[in-house]
Amino acid sequence: MPDSGASRALDPLLCFAVYSLERRITRLYADLLAPWGLSYLQYVVVTALGGNAGAGLTVGELGAVLDLDSGTLSPLLKRLEARDVVRRTRSTADERVVVVTLTDAGRALHEELGDVQRCLAERMPPDEQAAVELRDQLRRANDFLAGHAGPGATTRHEETTA
Repeated sequence: MPDSGASRALDPLLCFAVYSLERRITRLYADLLAPWGLSYLQYVVVTALGGNAGAGLTVGELGAVLDLDSGTLSPLLKRLEARDVVRRTRSTADERVVVVTLTDAGRALHEELGDVQRCLAERMPPDEQAAVELRDQLRRANDFLAGHAGPGATTRHEETTA
């Protein structure tokens, strides 16, 4: 980032540092996933389902795992289903519940995608331990904020001006 007043104003913002990193990593994934014609979100859907031992997940469970609302998840699943990567079926126990599983083609795709994470790691700084620590710190921060930034949460500014 050029050294300007604008960039210096953004430097102390944790949110901007996280946002910038997320955008950069998403662009790296876009390059890595291009041969399969997958978006990053499609990749994480396939990865989540593939990591669930073939058991499938309900749409609600998948949305919770990926932190996606149904407005984002439904069209994503529809596109993957059109490509024969996933199958959506109604639960026999409760027809209101939709279960998402990988198809045979989806399981094969999941296997093919196994090297994507390794390829991303090769593009990261060589200190693997630092990357693991950063990932763990980000997870802890995410978990903390998930428990403290729900509806009705106030900002420090709101607390001091109330």
